[in-house]
Amino acid sequence: MRVFRGFHHPGIAPACALTIGNFDGVHRGHQAMLALLNNEARHRALPSCVLSFEPHPRDFFARRAAASARAPARIATLRDKLSELERCGIDQVVVLRFDEHLAAVSPQAFIDDVLCAGLGARYVLVGDDFRFGARRAGDYAMLDAAGGSAGFDVARMLSYEVHGLRVSSSAVRDALADGDMARVATLLGRPYSISGHVVPGRRLGRELGFRTLNLRFAHERPAALGVFVVAVHGLAAQALPGVASLGVRPTVESAGRVLLETHVLDWPAELPIDAGYGSVIRVELRHKLHDERKYASLDALREGIARDVDDAREWWRARRV
Repeated sequence: MRVFRGFHHPGIAPACALTIGNFDGVHRGHQAMLALLNNEARHRALPSCVLSFEPHPRDFFARRAAASARAPARIATLRDKLSELERCGIDQVVVLRFDEHLAAVSPQAFIDDVLCAGLGARYVLVGDDFRFGARRAGDYAMLDAAGGSAGFDVARMLSYEVHGLRVSSSAVRDALADGDMARVATLLGRPYSISGHVVPGRRLGRELGFRTLNLRFAHERPAALGVFVVAVHGLAAQALPGVASLGVRPTVESAGRVLLETHVLDWPAELPIDAGYGSVIRVELRHKLHDERKYASLDALREGIARDVDDAREWWRARRV
């Protein structure tokens, strides 16, 4: 899969079958849409292409209004979104920076400059609630009418349901906020996970007796927060059971950085103790233990982590019987 920042690159395919959206989480509804897109692309002998945006348009408008609470919590980092799009068989992803200029583009200019001139769209697949252009003035009817004169076909996919539940990024966010990881996995079609390069921390976990592998979550408002039972992929042939905290570390700092700090319950003897640093790992959040807590002291934090480790071990034991 090829990834482009903007469409002014010589390597972009001259024509494509296209879908447009934020695809936060790449849930089962997204997956069904991408499967349909790939099928149409093969039928038309075109590469499949996803047009997405960074930051999320609602992030942009929330910051412009100085109302950060209006922005949606982020399900996935850009890295994880791109990984899932690749897993779904997409040939090309174009990520447009959503800024003042793009926010002001009229629906007709978006069709002319982005879809036609920029991406060479021959087929465009959108969701049933798709809107585009300045003030969200463009809709499916306008896009369909424009396609007839501009030379591209337009199709719309209706809502996707699982067990009577409409699958959407909002539904995934709600399930993550509730800590219902089983419902999250049902909506995503896989366990929820976060991946990235392991980065050095303050080595506080080592001082407390619980070494951690630290991943940065780039967005300031992750959809999941708290302490979780996890499975760590990328260090050994098999997933390693662990416990992880995803949040801002209120006991030890107030910088507001979001970190996923993962402690592997039983570090493999054959694996060097510092093997994780610089590696790319994927951490599956299997079960939520509790919300993030602010402890009165480092001793209290150490005791809290020890309880979390015991609870994580018990959770894994119960599932191996």
